Amino acid sequence: MSRWVLKGLQTGIVTTRYPGGEEGAPGISPGIPQDMVCSGSHAEALALRCPTAALQREKDQISVLRERCVHCYRCARGITKPIQWERGFEWARIRSDAAVFPKAFQQSLHIRVIDAGDCGACLHEVKLMNNPFYNMHRLGFFITPTPRKADILLVVGPVTDHMKRAMLKAYEAMPEPRRVMAVGACALSGGVFGPGFVTGSGVGDVLSVDLVIPGCPPPPLAILHGLLTITGRKMALQDDKPAVPGGGT
Repeated sequence: MSRWVLKGLQTGIVTTRYPGGEEGAPGISPGIPQDMVCSGSHAEALALRCPTAALQREKDQISVLRERCVHCYRCARGITKPIQWERGFEWARIRSDAAVFPKAFQQSLHIRVIDAGDCGACLHEVKLMNNPFYNMHRLGFFITPTPRKADILLVVGPVTDHMKRAMLKAYEAMPEPRRVMAVGACALSGGVFGPGFVTGSGVGDVLSVDLVIPGCPPPPLAILHGLLTITGRKMALQDDKPAVPGGGT
């Protein structure tokens, strides 16, 4: 034990340089496939390899539905011509009809996390944002146990039938202005679990979603990027898809 304490004192606590600087540490992101132009046969082969229909063929082009990608790497490994792969993590998108928080919220934002049937992967990545490396508190982001003090409803999981009412009640208890953040492939599209007989196709079936973060699971820096985006501290990349992909309420 004393050896670990001594080593900690010698090395200090290493916190990511993001967003003040670029973060290039190994293992911070699984990456994500990119749209690419290729021959018709190649495009067809890539589309057929995807188990979640995240790769859509349009003649000689592959379009990636990021909300469905589960990082299985079938399009990047074991194939003669792999798809182009982005190694970054700034994947967050704001819906076209959503708005960032007022400036007063930039340094103090409280988040209520809802597990709406998550397998554990996305929830684990959310928990990592509190560790010394990511340390989201330095950026003014805090987890709260009560929706009455929350500014953001962060939802993981495909939203099971038993969680729909609970999620809706948590949202209704939040003060204005409030935002909804869907994190992970399941929360965006149902992932590998939905839509099904006990799950929907994501948060958009129940609530209007303001911010989407793809990934299965998305790394902590991707979630931090989303929080920085919704507070106006990072450039907002807009998603031209409707705010309520499943119909909403």
